[in-house]
Order: sequence, then structure tokens, then C-alpha cells
Amino acid sequence: MTSFWSGWIIVLTLACLVVCFGLLVWNLKNYTHVEEGESMGHTFDGIEELNNPLPKWWTYMFFVVFIWSAIYLIFMPGMGTWEGLFKWTSSNQGIKSLAESAQAVETNRAEGKYVQLDVENVKAEERFGPVFEQFAKRDILDLAYDTDALKVGQRLFIQNCSQCHGSDARGQTGFPDLTDKDWLYGGTPAQIKETLLYGRKAAMPPWGAALGEDGVKHMTAYVLSLSGRKVNDKDAAAGKAKFAMCAACHGMDGKGSLANNLPMGAPDLTDNIWLYGGSAGAIEATLENGRNGVMPAWKDILGEDKVHILTAYVYRLSNPESKEN
Repeated sequence: MTSFWSGWIIVLTLACLVVCFGLLVWNLKNYTHVEEGESMGHTFDGIEELNNPLPKWWTYMFFVVFIWSAIYLIFMPGMGTWEGLFKWTSSNQGIKSLAESAQAVETNRAEGKYVQLDVENVKAEERFGPVFEQFAKRDILDLAYDTDALKVGQRLFIQNCSQCHGSDARGQTGFPDLTDKDWLYGGTPAQIKETLLYGRKAAMPPWGAALGEDGVKHMTAYVLSLSGRKVNDKDAAAGKAKFAMCAACHGMDGKGSLANNLPMGAPDLTDNIWLYGGSAGAIEATLENGRNGVMPAWKDILGEDKVHILTAYVYRLSNPESKEN
């Protein structure tokens, strides 16, 4: 905000307060020719207007509000770029990264600024940190079937993961369903925890230029045939002849990275589970333009103790009955 608009807001705010205060004081005096308590000569629907002053309690309430407003505007932010004598703010504004957030916290502490969110985070860590620490000492498989741990994990999931995977964890287009057994990078506790801690970056390259329009259609037909879909046999055969370019990630059998012990995180093309849609049009778009999904790393955001509990909750989503890996 520029200094002009900041000054304009301050002037308007103070002007409104002064005008309202002046109206209140002006109404405390009788400027009419009618004595207090006498009729003003106005009657409507049987109700007669009398020349009565404001009730004392109402007047005192208004004065208290004006005094409180003055104190608030001096000590708290609210008028333009004025920070207030307390230097209070609800949160750090304009933060674009974890590094900037950490730097802002340190700067505010050094300058004596009171940031409400920072204070609440410190109090929350003091109160709940020991709880997370105790849970983190236990095995993930044990936590996955512990009612109290699951309640904590569910809250962590809703607060941090549901925006992409949904509150029911069943995912949406571009974000995997966490309640089934289909895992791109593995569904063991250790593999899930690794994914949560360090994140994942998918890299399905675009093949439109290499395959051409007909090649994309042929490859789409072959990919659909891998999952048992009915396609044009001639197109599928033409796509199969070029599938070697996909085998480095998906394997020659198309069963994906996990089945072929490959580190790419490439999905199984032989099932009927599709991250970006399983229609011919969706698969053509994937082949032509590629996909670049990103799973953020949560180690620096949540910390290892919370990730440990969250891992147990995510594992339990796809393993509701058994403790076996």
C-alpha cells in the first residue's frame, strides 16, 4: 500500500470518529425550544415523541467505545500501514517458502514484533510436542491399529493432505486414492514414510513429437488393451511394436515400476486404475503432453514425529484388517 492511500485511510478513519463523537456531544444538549420531557408535537399511530435525552447508560457506553477505539488504533494495526505500538500482527504476510517463513520468525523475534500465529505455534509445540514424541517412539504397524494414534493421524491428514487426496482419502484426478492397494512407490510403512518425508516428483515425458498423431493413437490402443479393454487390433499391434520406448519405466509387460523393480514410480498399465483418467482421450493427452505430478516433502513442514504418526494413518487406510505388510 502506498503512503498516499495509507494516509487517506488514516484521515477517513479519524474523521469518522471525530464526526461521530461530535454528534454524540451535540445530542447531549437541548437545542430546541421544547423543554426536556415535553412533547415535540409529533404523534404517529398513537405514539407521541417526547424531547428526552439519551439514557445515561447508553451515553456512557458510547464514550467507552470511543476511548477503546482510540486506544486500539494507537496500539494495534488497522489504519493503513500503521503497525501499532504493540507491533502485533496475525501472521507473517507474503511468505512464499519455508525458508522465508523461518527467517520471518527470527526477524520478528529480534524486532520484538508480536505475531499471533508464531506464538500459537510455540504454545502448541510445548503442549503437544511430547505427545507426538511418545507416539513416534512406537512402531508404525503398532500405531496403525491404535485408536488414539489414528485420531491424531486423521487430524494431521485432514489438515495437510485432504486438499489433494480428499477428506476420505479416495483421491481425485491427478491425486492417487490412498484407500486401495495401488502404490506407485510402494505401500509398506517404510516406503510410505519415505514418500511423506521427502516427497515424490513424477516425470512422464511427452511423446507427441516422437510418436506423431497416428503413433499416439496406436499407443493408446495398445495401452488400453493391456488392461483388457476392447480396441482395434491393428492399432494395438502398431502400438505394441513401439512400446519398447515405454518399457524403461513401465516394464515390457506394462506392469509398472514396482513389479519390475524399477525406481521410476511408473504405474501399472495392466490394471484399470488411472491417475489422470482411463478414457482414450485422457490417455492420448497423457502420451502427447506428458505428466508432471508433485508430492511435496513434509519433513520440514510437519517434522519427523508427526510424519511417523501420519504414516501409520495412511497405511491403515489401505490395510483396515491385517497388521501384515
